Amino acid sequence: MTNDELNLNEILRVRREKLKRLKETGKNPFDIVKYDVTYHSNKIKENYEEMEGQTVSVAGRIMSMRDMGKASFFDVQDRYDRIQVYAKTNDLGEEAYNDFKSYDIGDIVGVVGKVFKTRMGEISIHADEVLLLTKSLQPLPEKWHGLKDVDIRYRQRYVDLIVNPEVRATFEKRTKIIQAVRRFFDERDFLEVDTPVLASIASGAAARPFKTHSNALGIDLYLRIATELYLKRLIVGGFERVYEMGKDFRNEGISIRHNPEFTMIELYQAYADYNDMMDHCEQCVAYCAMEVLGTTKIVYQGTEIDLAPPWKKMTMIDAVKMYSGVDFREIKGDEAAREIAKKLDVVDELKKDLKYCTWGDILNAAFEAYVEEHLIQPTFIIDYPVEISPLTKGKKDDPTITERFEAFIYGREVANAYSELNDPIIQKERFLQQMQDKEYGDDEAYAMDEDFVNSLEVGMPPTGGMGIGIDRIIMFLTDSYSIRDIILFPTMRPLE
Repeated sequence: MTNDELNLNEILRVRREKLKRLKETGKNPFDIVKYDVTYHSNKIKENYEEMEGQTVSVAGRIMSMRDMGKASFFDVQDRYDRIQVYAKTNDLGEEAYNDFKSYDIGDIVGVVGKVFKTRMGEISIHADEVLLLTKSLQPLPEKWHGLKDVDIRYRQRYVDLIVNPEVRATFEKRTKIIQAVRRFFDERDFLEVDTPVLASIASGAAARPFKTHSNALGIDLYLRIATELYLKRLIVGGFERVYEMGKDFRNEGISIRHNPEFTMIELYQAYADYNDMMDHCEQCVAYCAMEVLGTTKIVYQGTEIDLAPPWKKMTMIDAVKMYSGVDFREIKGDEAAREIAKKLDVVDELKKDLKYCTWGDILNAAFEAYVEEHLIQPTFIIDYPVEISPLTKGKKDDPTITERFEAFIYGREVANAYSELNDPIIQKERFLQQMQDKEYGDDEAYAMDEDFVNSLEVGMPPTGGMGIGIDRIIMFLTDSYSIRDIILFPTMRPLE
């Protein structure tokens, strides 16, 4: 056992002994059920001129202590900030002051006292009472080496939030960004709805689902991978503008950009197309940046990015030609495209065996391999091949291409949108082709949804739809390197 481990074990023992003595003397802090807080630290500091000499009641965690014998200074941290407290024997009484001196960093206390300024000019509280509200039995990590280990930070987010103020600031921004997104679409007359998280069919996206079982129904169910097909049913039902903000789940890899559980907003607008969705996308992201940061110019990982509309726009074919040198307009047929896949060395990027891959599959693989990393400034890549866009309406002048776009920032997809396919006959054919692709080895192919096809037979108006990855937008607006830095409790492998 190391010296640090020995010291830690001794601290744990001492803290439990202190709690035992408190209980034996009738001062068990865990018996306290409520404490009246009248002010928080930020309000006291912001309104000092009005509050000087006023009695206040605050509560929070002790973060530092400076013992000067018969008087002490200590810092209390509440949800907003820290404030210094001055306590001395003559004001608290000898017994209460001795109790206070036995408190530890990390303990939660309530303080009643008068607001004043020290000779050094620091706004503080002169305590008349210090009451232990919760005994902390674990030392805070900054007592030792600070909480720098990212694995521990993610596993013990509660400690991370206590000792790293910048982490709390990030999650406060997360909430403000989500509120701004909702406000943006609420103000544009979209109706927020909620649809099932558990479904008998996992569809609406190219992804592998999580599978579970319903004992009551005796059937397998899936955690949703997207909300798309339910939301489009609502368009059929007459809701002309709907959105849902919530969690989706995909049973795939974990990386700095991917977490199995993540936050998306999907929105659908009747009588609109993918051009309208482009406008919503760039306007929404810029709006969030202005609301939360006061500017559309951000710096992400050292790179300046301007989120102000209008964003750059390129077709997928033009983008691939620019960065790979291959013009897919000149590639005629699937067999020719398969030869190009070998030439571009993108065979490993394909989701199914090369012999089953089409011109569109290979165009997309070339795009992912050669283009994405170059899309640093906000860019719409438009007009995707039909093979990878089974829910999308085709372009009138070229049935191999669809009215679809994806938005990219810093080489990362942040949004995906279509002019929605509303022809039930073509939609069923597309689902059947996806089922064939699954047999060819594409684990992420779409599942058949007969009821959704039925809804299209009832009739869905021309519709534009879009999904925006909220977590990725938050990463950019908080300059966070990893998605785990902006998810409070990211998915982790258990320690045992």
